[in-house]
Amino acid sequence: MPTDDFVFSRRDAVKLASLFTAAGAAPLLRAAEARAQAADEPVKIGYLPITDATPLLVAHGKGFFDKEGLKAEKPVLFRSWAQIVEAFIAGQVNVVHLLSPITVWARYGSKAPAKVVAWNHTGGSGLTVGLDVTDAKQLGGKTIAVPFWYSIHNVVLQALLKENGLTPVTKKAGQPAANEVQLVVMAPSDMVPALASKQIAGYIVAEPFNAAAETLGVGKVLRFTGDVWKDHACCVVFMQERDLRERPEWSQKVVDAMVRAQLWTRDNRAETAALLSKDGENRYTPHAKAVLEKVLAPAESDAAGYVASGAIKNPDWRERRIDFQPYPFPSYTEELVRRLKDTAIEGDNRFLAELDPAFAARDLVDDSFVKKAVLKTGGLQAFGLPEGFTRTETISA
Repeated sequence: MPTDDFVFSRRDAVKLASLFTAAGAAPLLRAAEARAQAADEPVKIGYLPITDATPLLVAHGKGFFDKEGLKAEKPVLFRSWAQIVEAFIAGQVNVVHLLSPITVWARYGSKAPAKVVAWNHTGGSGLTVGLDVTDAKQLGGKTIAVPFWYSIHNVVLQALLKENGLTPVTKKAGQPAANEVQLVVMAPSDMVPALASKQIAGYIVAEPFNAAAETLGVGKVLRFTGDVWKDHACCVVFMQERDLRERPEWSQKVVDAMVRAQLWTRDNRAETAALLSKDGENRYTPHAKAVLEKVLAPAESDAAGYVASGAIKNPDWRERRIDFQPYPFPSYTEELVRRLKDTAIEGDNRFLAELDPAFAARDLVDDSFVKKAVLKTGGLQAFGLPEGFTRTETISA
């Protein structure tokens, strides 16, 4: 069971909230400005040990940065979103993966001068519940854990609950009513034991923590998030605007390497699981190869079982448990911002009321580098997608 020492608590959440204010971010931004940015400064990756980080870790592990002529330091493992955001804003790392809603908060809450340059992956998350739960309606009156308020997990979960006649609540004194579901923020590594001990009725989170509950026999996937929001992004690649503006060639090479890593991962899923595992040469994550394989290279028979159980209700979508394609479709960012406005989130989220979805899609994302990288590698068809850099969002809760 993955019970590594994630440091995540309410205090950590408060710290992250403070970073995403103009006052809280200012000292870190000044520190970043003071750092000398040499033209050949190495790639410094910051990551959390979850499958969301796969392309960045593969790009390092398989030498794709080296092949682009870049120096790349060994990726730095962080134990919480607050730690990784703080290091990024201060310039201690220059390439990170963040939950897509966190990037919205970072740019428009703290005015962090950074942009999304690519998607890291699609899907890769699920709603895991106790073995006795067979329908989402049974979650009424219970508690579900989310990894953070600003996460696609929270957005998808609340849509799913509302579709089933349930009201998500974040600050409920005492037991939630029969038509309410209490949401709490919890570290991913705490979720599996909390479910096993029945402290919570379920959790929604990135892999491999859903696979871990299945492997241990303490929980089951009630619904995959990619079966609710087709091909949704979860974590995205975030880079400093200064690097994009002042080191465009370096930035292009970084994105090129990451895109090559995604292509390689699609064709080498079992090897990717081995590379990321605790037994791999670089020990990128604390997870066993078998658990990672269940996510990255599952048995073909798994899909039929999930269709039968209802974890997959849209088999015609042919969604993989986790998949990889780097292009950040504007329609996704627009829909994400629209849904964040209607999602229960603790803390000061007043900035969302004034945020125009179309503006955010243009301003938050710089797709110029990834477009070039995708075209170099054979276009979107190389990732199993139709050509054309637009799409329509499909959501079926």
